[in-house]
Amino acid sequence: MKEMNQRFCQCCGMPMGDTEELYGTNADGTKNDEYCKYCFEKGRFTFTGTMEEMIQACAPNMAAANPGMSQEEARAAMLQWFPTLKRWKQ
Repeated sequence: MKEMNQRFCQCCGMPMGDTEELYGTNADGTKNDEYCKYCFEKGRFTFTGTMEEMIQACAPNMAAANPGMSQEEARAAMLQWFPTLKRWKQ
């Protein structure tokens, strides 16, 4: 039976699937299961902007991946969700 706990990147919120394919990498080259390969590479974040800038960059992708969702709706959802992600928690 498949595990129901889907893993999401703790920076951009992207679903990371059932394999390590989308995992970022630590400084020693091992896979990092908290951050995706687009956000975390060789032990460092690839995106150095603010949470709001990350939401601005991600909203078009989220809207495109969810038919019927506008970019504004995606942005609103991310404003609620992103503060709960590890990278953006205060």
